[in-house]
Formats: sequence, C-alpha cells, structure tokens
Amino acid sequence: MDDVPLLRPDPGLFGPRSVTWQMHGDPMMWIAGIRALYLQALHPRAVRGVTQNSDLSRDAWGRLMRTASFVGTITYGTTDAAEQAGARVRRIHRVITDPDTGETYGVDEPELLLWVHCAEVDSYLQVQRRSGFPLTDAQADRYVDEHRTGARLVGLDPHRVPATTAELAAYFDRVRPDLAAGAEAADVDDFLRSPPVRPWLVPARALVWRRVAALAYQSLPPYAHELYGRPAPPPATVDRRLRATGAVLRAIPDRLRRQLPPGHILGATARLGPGSRPAAYKLRGPAAILDGPGRAQRGTTGAGSGRWRTPG
Repeated sequence: MDDVPLLRPDPGLFGPRSVTWQMHGDPMMWIAGIRALYLQALHPRAVRGVTQNSDLSRDAWGRLMRTASFVGTITYGTTDAAEQAGARVRRIHRVITDPDTGETYGVDEPELLLWVHCAEVDSYLQVQRRSGFPLTDAQADRYVDEHRTGARLVGLDPHRVPATTAELAAYFDRVRPDLAAGAEAADVDDFLRSPPVRPWLVPARALVWRRVAALAYQSLPPYAHELYGRPAPPPATVDRRLRATGAVLRAIPDRLRRQLPPGHILGATARLGPGSRPAAYKLRGPAAILDGPGRAQRGTTGAGSGRWRTPG
C-alpha cells in the first residue's frame, strides 16, 4: 500500500513566522484596542455607523468582544475560519443617515473601511512599541504590510492600503482635515471612560478600567487630544506609563493569561504544536521573522510593489 502523505496543519493567514503572530499575543493589545476605538471615533462618517447600528449602552461589551474575536480569528485561526470571519464583516451593508445633511451611505464604503483599518494598525503598533515590545523599524513595516491581508478580508483592495509605517503616517496626514469630535465621538468617549457594568463590578471599573482607558486615551496623537478637548500628559510621561503597564501585564504567566476567552492562541498551539506559541523574544536576532505573508503575497521584497495574490 502506498504511503498516505501527511497533511500539514494549516497555519492560517499569517502563521508563526509573521510579526503579527508574535505581537498579537501580547497583553498590551487590549489597551491598543481601546486606543483604536478612540481614534476611529474621530472620523464623523465612520463613527456614525457605530452609533446608528450599535447600542453602546446595552451591547458595548459585546461589540468589544466581537472585535477582539475577529482579530484573534484572523490572526490565529485557520485560513478557512479567517475567510469566513471576513465574509461575515463584508455581509454588513447597513445604510447610515447623516442627521445634518440627510445623506445616506453604506458602512462598507472604502473610505470608511480604510479609516477603521489604519486606526487599528496604527494603534496596535503605537501602543506595543511605546510599551517596550521589541520591534525593529523593519519589523514594524512588515507588520503594516502583513495587515493588508486583513484589509482584503473586510473588502478593501490591498494595493490601496498603506504597506509601510511611512505610508501609514502619510495617510493620517492626508485624512486629518476630515477629523472632528462630534456628538457621536463624545458618546464613545463617555462609554470608554465609564462603561455600564453590573453593580458588583463598579469598584473594579473605578480601580482598573478607568486607568486602562485613560492610558489608551493618553497614547493618542496630540491632535486627537485637541479634538476631544481633554489634555494629556507629555509623550515621555505616557511612554513611562505604557512601559510600566506593559511590564506588569507581561509578568502574568502566559498559561494564565491565555486561559481567558476567546482562546484563539490555545487553539492555534493545539493545532500547530507548542513551538508555535507567540513570544516577543522570537522577534529578536538577525534571522527573526524572515518570511512574512506580505512578502510571499507580493512575490517581491520591496514594500508596496509587485503583484498581490490571495494567501494560501
């Protein structure tokens, strides 16, 4: 009888050799996610989709967990699971009405999808690097490039998405005149500063959550503080606080942190083996993370160039 070839486990869209795989396992991603919400709320057309299609007062935690689950699925899930998660996002075609002009538009407009994408990628990078996560400039560029895969999943053309940190910065410079902190942004700010919780969780909200949300807000760029109308400490002070918080959270043993839901990392390591566990130290050294998916997808080594192809 002929030997039956063994099927290799599916590493997913990114895989253990990507920067994304290592970085998204870090606990500071939760603070980065809150920063992303603060930043996303400053685009009036984008945040309108959140306030008109979500009840922050009743399902805010559900929305936060769904976002975290999406990021976890596309990072650590199988290719099929990631594609299905992207398909679910693309099926959302709700119509938004501008209360001031009466204009109607879809939440899937490329302009809005691109803003949400870039705000997330920038927030993840900013919080992680400023809190001491070891990323070189080249690895930061690779991370931005890798996430053109995530952009494709939600319906964006990867060729029109920033592929380097420089392109990401240029995008924010270009879109900054369109940003404002209107009533919807104020609603998001109010929720993030004091989210509704059960009575027995009120002390924890005051002791833990408000400090976490404050740190996420402080890590925003200065123009965001100006738009929100609330000052923040100098960047050097914020960096010290981010590093101190990162040190505390990273001191919690991985085996405890990864027991928390939704458990994407546990599923990935069960599928691929214990050697696939994400860890910051794997990004150190000259041979670290040589083959990110962005390079394989383009078939070139130059960022932003070449021909894009679907992973897998």
